[in-house]
Amino acid sequence: MRICCRTTASERNDRAGAPGSPGSAEGGRRVSGTKDGGLTALQAALAAEHAAVYGYGVVGGRITAGRRAEARAAWDAHRAQRDALAREVRDRGGEPVAASAAYALPFPVPDSTAAARLAAELEERVAGVYSDLVRAVAGTQRGSAAAALREAAVRAVRWRGESVTFPGLAERAGETAGTGPAPTARTP
Repeated sequence: MRICCRTTASERNDRAGAPGSPGSAEGGRRVSGTKDGGLTALQAALAAEHAAVYGYGVVGGRITAGRRAEARAAWDAHRAQRDALAREVRDRGGEPVAASAAYALPFPVPDSTAAARLAAELEERVAGVYSDLVRAVAGTQRGSAAAALREAAVRAVRWRGESVTFPGLAERAGETAGTGPAPTARTP
């Protein structure tokens, strides 16, 4: 499990491991959710929200007092989104993917500047997972996924101070955001 499940299209396809596991892209294909009604993409979004909640715990501990309220609001938003996704997975008859005990960060976070950079990275990766969810579901769920994508993109802009051309689609943004090795969960 990654700190937030987004870097590139090929990594999204490789991130899940065994077929049928949360975030799985069976046969190397993009997470589409067409066979399972979007349940796989919902699970990937849930995993990303778990990771974002964890990541914001780190951000909150390192960010300056002037941005602490912003970090708290983002943390609360990700917790609410995580809970909504878990309910949706249950409503579809699935077992929500559990959070990892700990996540490896994509880079050291020794100070407030790095904490703001981590928050932007978290939001960009969450936006990428929601772009997959938008493609995998229809109707009101698509609208909800698009709203979550938009909210993550706006938060990323606030943290980074600049925007990307296509939020959530690093392959269209010239792979400028989220490059480098993806972090992984720590094993006990």
